[in-house]
Amino acid sequence: MAKLTILEFPDPRLRTKARALAAFDDVLKSLISDMFETMYAAPGIGLAATQVNIHQRLLVADVSEDHSQPLVLINPEILSKEGSKVHEEGCLSVPNYCAKVERADLIRVRAQDALGAHFELDADGLLAVCIQHEMDHLEGKLFIDYLSPIKRALLKKRIEKLDREKRDRKATEPA
Repeated sequence: MAKLTILEFPDPRLRTKARALAAFDDVLKSLISDMFETMYAAPGIGLAATQVNIHQRLLVADVSEDHSQPLVLINPEILSKEGSKVHEEGCLSVPNYCAKVERADLIRVRAQDALGAHFELDADGLLAVCIQHEMDHLEGKLFIDYLSPIKRALLKKRIEKLDREKRDRKATEPA
């Protein structure tokens, strides 16, 4: 198992639309394992392959507190949505920032598991939010895209300022 590097906004690779996954092999199983390790270490409750610079339609999630409910969705598609609710969301690719986003409260998803078997899943609450959030990543979309243009621009400036401060600190550190 290996911890993967998570891309961070405004990295343009986060905007890449993922391709359908066709090979259900040992390479995929290893990637899934690495993605869970990366997600749990971050710590997070969901991770899309796009976030680790692999542009295939794969996501992992586990909304349990004890990491006892790992879920793998390959080539997921939402079949139906019901209701809506505003949730406070954060993202491993947009660290230290949260915002309220409106999402469907109940969804039905069709996907494949690590062996390629098709299944359907009904999800509500936090799991439904997590799946929708990660599926957005597979489309090259971030939760901050739901914010107003002004809030998005302020966030980008804040991130750029933090990056400059981090670079300045590194430049002044003794070697």
